[in-house]
Amino acid sequence: SMAAAAAAAFLSPESRVRAGGVSGLRVPAPVTMDSFFFGCELSSHTRSFTFKVEEEDDAEHVLALTMLCLTEGAKDECNVVEVVARNHDHQEIAVPVANLKLSCQPMLSLDDFQLQPPVTFRLKSGSGPVRVTGRHQIVTISNDVSEEEEDEEEAELRPILPAKKQGTRP
Repeated sequence: SMAAAAAAAFLSPESRVRAGGVSGLRVPAPVTMDSFFFGCELSSHTRSFTFKVEEEDDAEHVLALTMLCLTEGAKDECNVVEVVARNHDHQEIAVPVANLKLSCQPMLSLDDFQLQPPVTFRLKSGSGPVRVTGRHQIVTISNDVSEEEEDEEEAELRPILPAKKQGTRP
């Protein structure tokens, strides 16, 4: 599908650099960033939660975790929370991110710990309840020029783009 092709093109390092305007010759495409509150609870009833997004959209999604905390009804036991995500080779890895205990560490601030979805939170040990909170950030680059046209255009217009940016071109 075209959306999938756009998503694949967006994820290539070359277009990411271009979109950010790092090359200096291209006028950066308008970028919008939306941020939504995220939360889930892990307990003996719900031991895991998976956060995933639509494959088809051409936006970049980031889950920025802010805090993990024990909530009402938690016992004084070790609650180990594990994150299951993909590494740079797209292999699934499980990493413990917190060990919460009512008497010594009932909460943990994660200071915008950023994860790429899909990501699963698991209560590896303990019975919780542990509340996971954060923000779901969506970065969208609006670009009406299709990828093929853009590549041809880039080859032809590269030398005159800086002039065009200043508005001196007739």
